[in-house]
Amino acid sequence: MKALIAGATGQDGTYLAAHLLALGHEVVGTTRDAGSADTGRLRALGIDGQLNLVSMLPSDYRSVLRTLAQHRPDHIYFLAGQTSVGLSFDQPVEAIESIATGTLNVLEAIRFVNPEIRLFNAGSSECFGDTGTARASEQTPFRPLSPYAVAKVTAQNLVTNYRIAYDLYACTGVLFNHESPLRPDRFVTQKIIRGAHAVAIGKTKQLSLGNLDISRDWGWAPEYVTVMVKMLAPAQPTDLVIATGRSVSLSYFVERAFRNFDLDWREFVRVDDALRRPSDIHYGAGDPSLAKQVLGWSAQFDVDYVVDQMCAAVVRSAAS
Repeated sequence: MKALIAGATGQDGTYLAAHLLALGHEVVGTTRDAGSADTGRLRALGIDGQLNLVSMLPSDYRSVLRTLAQHRPDHIYFLAGQTSVGLSFDQPVEAIESIATGTLNVLEAIRFVNPEIRLFNAGSSECFGDTGTARASEQTPFRPLSPYAVAKVTAQNLVTNYRIAYDLYACTGVLFNHESPLRPDRFVTQKIIRGAHAVAIGKTKQLSLGNLDISRDWGWAPEYVTVMVKMLAPAQPTDLVIATGRSVSLSYFVERAFRNFDLDWREFVRVDDALRRPSDIHYGAGDPSLAKQVLGWSAQFDVDYVVDQMCAAVVRSAAS
């Protein structure tokens, strides 16, 4: 089996590549510029050099078509595109082009190169918007509140359209928040972990954050990539919500992170309204019941494990 991962040097792409290699698959990974790509995450997992890293620009149809025609994958995992909700407010055009147009280009290339290719599209819980206190399922309507979410909604609708119109094996995993030590520092979760550690070692005395009242369903990224592979196995493609089913506030995340370093977060965290997004989701939680029914999958790790593992990783990194 040959798998192509679009966005192979990101958090999910790296863990997915490691998982596929462990399964014995041949892996082609794409990034916008393979010659200058940051392969630090691949090195961190010890797989740098074990996959074929090539250049592909998802927003350029010719680039996508050429890559698929040259490498002829059996499965494609589209994880590329802008990944930050906050950044999408500053770069909305890039969000649409990299996510929505990129997905469309992959679908069109599959249709012309080999309609038997199976596609996994990385969707997002951000598509649901604010669901009050209800857990979102596959039947929950989309109400996007950011350019990133609008792009993800468009991408998922395109996947559904091509599945119906051209009988492609294409599905979307609607991924709720999932974290790991490979998260970039610009994500609030990693900012919290590193900020708590910096306070603990005396490097800084304060951490500034935005809205602490939001709640999210946080899972473990290395576990979520295994679901991506499982979703391409059934005879028929199905869109699935991938989540733990447990939602906690950002203040809970902060409290547990600081507790890992024997600190009371209230003494060191400052709320800065300038860090709030123009619009934000107050509550987000997923209902993974269908994933369990279809795939027999349910999350084994929740937010407590995620925070503890990320804290342990930052300590190890500082000691090395």
